[in-house]
Amino acid sequence: MSVNAELRAFYDLRRPQIPEQARAVMERAARELAESGQVGRALAVGDRAPGFTLPSAAGGSVELAALLADGPVVLTFYRGAWCPYCNIALRSLQQHHAAILDRGARLVAVSPQLPDGSLTLAEKNELSFPVLSDPGCAVAEQYGLAFDLPEDLAAVYAASGIDLARSNGGRPRTLPLPATYVVDRAGTVRWAFVDTDHTVRAEPADVLAALDRLDR
Repeated sequence: MSVNAELRAFYDLRRPQIPEQARAVMERAARELAESGQVGRALAVGDRAPGFTLPSAAGGSVELAALLADGPVVLTFYRGAWCPYCNIALRSLQQHHAAILDRGARLVAVSPQLPDGSLTLAEKNELSFPVLSDPGCAVAEQYGLAFDLPEDLAAVYAASGIDLARSNGGRPRTLPLPATYVVDRAGTVRWAFVDTDHTVRAEPADVLAALDRLDR
């Protein structure tokens, strides 16, 4: 099953369980984000990927330049461990991690979540690739991905038990759009997936195909 088929199945199962008023807030916020032009402001194919050094859930820090010194990088941005769609997408990438490594590439995931929460996510989902913390979405902002949740949507999340202030620290309502990039060794974006809809993600098969094209 493709990751987006799995995500759609989860969405169809979960949607009727969301109270009607909360669902209306979520759907309105989704429409507004889709109409905001945010995707057009995000990093795109041909752009140079901004460098960064971010703390890792496993301890220490990871520098994009150091990763690129060893080969291309698959860089994926997600909202946090509290997002079930993110967890499904990350588990799918984990299933394809060996294939990414076989192509000489490195996979790294970035979210605004503080390192402790990122560590829990990595352990829970048995992720073997680096999971990095981007406090306040400073790096996501450089990539054109950062946006602020509307206050009423943040309130809906809080009512459902999602404490963004606790998980993200400062700027708790700032999140990244779901995005995945293939960056070549020169630091140039060679493939990109960006969407305002958090219920859809890059297909690992498309990521692998993009890596295969790097040698052509």
